[in-house]
Amino acid sequence: MTEKILRAAIRATVLDGVTHAFFTRQGGVSEGVYATLNGGVGSSDDPAAVAENRARMARALGVAPENFLVPYQIHSADALAVSAPWPEGERPRCDGLVTATPGLALGVTGADCGVLLFADKRAGVIGAAHSGWKGALTGMVEALVAAMEALGARRGNIAAALGPTIAQQSYEVGPEFFARFEAEDAGFARFFAPSAKPDHFLFDLPGLIEMRAERARIGAFENLRLDTYSDEARFYSYRRKTHRGEPDYGRLIAAIALPE
Repeated sequence: MTEKILRAAIRATVLDGVTHAFFTRQGGVSEGVYATLNGGVGSSDDPAAVAENRARMARALGVAPENFLVPYQIHSADALAVSAPWPEGERPRCDGLVTATPGLALGVTGADCGVLLFADKRAGVIGAAHSGWKGALTGMVEALVAAMEALGARRGNIAAALGPTIAQQSYEVGPEFFARFEAEDAGFARFFAPSAKPDHFLFDLPGLIEMRAERARIGAFENLRLDTYSDEARFYSYRRKTHRGEPDYGRLIAAIALPE
């Protein structure tokens, strides 16, 4: 089954030579709206199914399941350095993890929000970040890069990739949402296009995240340009679930590892 997961997983050219995967929803054991590789412990899926799905991902990354670390995400711009697994039930509340410790894999979950993987191959430092609109607005990318630097990375050597994320054509927002961004920086208006609905806009979350990466002056950035909303066969989507009135949704996982 690990081979099936690996065949379905997506990789970034900019991270060639680094163990990583943007896992799709294919290759797991979950059923119903969670079919099949749901990695979200925060969902109402069978916990045993989620644990098996994550164990399969860990094996695909070449680490022990207990060394596959995913934080309790809170839509923040907080990044944490880790060097060992945390005690069971004590996941840190943050949206980014970094490490320089071999044998660990770092992951984040998403189902429309941006999921990003980072690596400085020379320094042997990796990172993973979850960036929804709040994280993009408040500087999740910059925080993750700073945390990597604290472990010895150099930002000019850092490569990052943005995985499956809701695309602009699928992300309609209201006037209050637009006003919040414009109040922060008038230049953010360029990430909004008029929608067919009066006084509404289409928001370019991937574009804003990419701009943040440029401002962070990292060495390389790749946007895989994969729309979670429109590609139901491969990706979960919170917004698609909401529009359909479904009871819950699965979570995708993006992960990167430093195998021993």
